[in-house]
Amino acid sequence: MPAASLLSTKDHKGRPVMAGDEIRILDVTPDPDMDEDDLDMFMGMVGSTCAIDAIDHDGLAWVTVWWNTGEGSMTTTVGLDSSQFTRTD
Repeated sequence: MPAASLLSTKDHKGRPVMAGDEIRILDVTPDPDMDEDDLDMFMGMVGSTCAIDAIDHDGLAWVTVWWNTGEGSMTTTVGLDSSQFTRTD
């Protein structure tokens, strides 16, 4: 994940967002080599709301989603392009 910055990007409606803004994940792009359990968890991010951790120089909004599992807490971090999230207001 990139370091926090003052960069901004836009959500799928063209509205500006910055690190710290709350968004809802609309879509993710999984790695085709993921095993089924990881894929299920990754796809479970769709519909989640979370804060943007950082925006990189390519305009990707990086977010971290926390999961409570039988083995404790886990996190998944992903970079989203503008078409994959919407700002919550």
